[in-house]
Amino acid sequence: MMRVFVEGIGLRAPGLNGWPASRGVLTGRYPHLAEPAVVPACDLLPPAERRRAVPAVKMAMAVGGEAFDHAARDAAATATVFASSSGDAQTIHQIFEMLAEPEPAMSPTRFHNSVHNAPAGYWSIAAGSREPSTSLSCADDTFAAGLLEAAAQVTVERRCVGLIAYDLPYPPPLDAAHPIPDPFGTALVLSPDATPRTLMRLDITLGGAAIDQDREGVDREAATTLPDASLEAIRRTNPAARALPLLAALARALLDRAVPDRVVLDYPGMQQVIVVVTPC
Repeated sequence: MMRVFVEGIGLRAPGLNGWPASRGVLTGRYPHLAEPAVVPACDLLPPAERRRAVPAVKMAMAVGGEAFDHAARDAAATATVFASSSGDAQTIHQIFEMLAEPEPAMSPTRFHNSVHNAPAGYWSIAAGSREPSTSLSCADDTFAAGLLEAAAQVTVERRCVGLIAYDLPYPPPLDAAHPIPDPFGTALVLSPDATPRTLMRLDITLGGAAIDQDREGVDREAATTLPDASLEAIRRTNPAARALPLLAALARALLDRAVPDRVVLDYPGMQQVIVVVTPC
């Protein structure tokens, strides 16, 4: 079991434009209205990098910046984990189009934006950070993988880590292979110890029947879903939005500080990431 503490949260998705505005929706106090996601300009970036920033970078910067502002943490002194199932699919599509031309040509800007850790590079420029950064992908279980990686670093290295997860729609014809109707981004600032900034505690366990390879026909526990059909549709169709049940539990913890909550996230190999959220 790994124990970490949440200090800051960022969120951008349809009808969830920032953590303060989203808490009432996530707790069920207000209905979810699927309005377009509002992703602010990358004011943290210098003008040259701001012009080159693609939507995936803008989303990562928006939710990461909100979470660090919320935590009042120095981003320059904090390690990061970036989690995305596909990176910037729009740039990949544009590169494919270029390569299909009679005389293929490659734009250096598009090439560097196509690299999976491009948002981490933009973040290091914006924050002035030389701290370690990890970029990962794990298909539809990418958020759970990112949470495990961030929690492991917090636990083993005893340092604060920012987890930034995002996925955006694919352009056609790539969207036929993996439809993602809506953009989604979220970020958590995690620390190894409780501080005056602490919002709640997370106890994280990796479990599941597949650890025993000799057992057959063993059912794993169902992943936590959302009662709101509109939010649940976003959760099911965007890999980064698998974070929504955890975010809803965090919102409930802030509303009712006496009740622990339990969230189950799917993980590859018939395993689950189990998170117990306890108010502090």
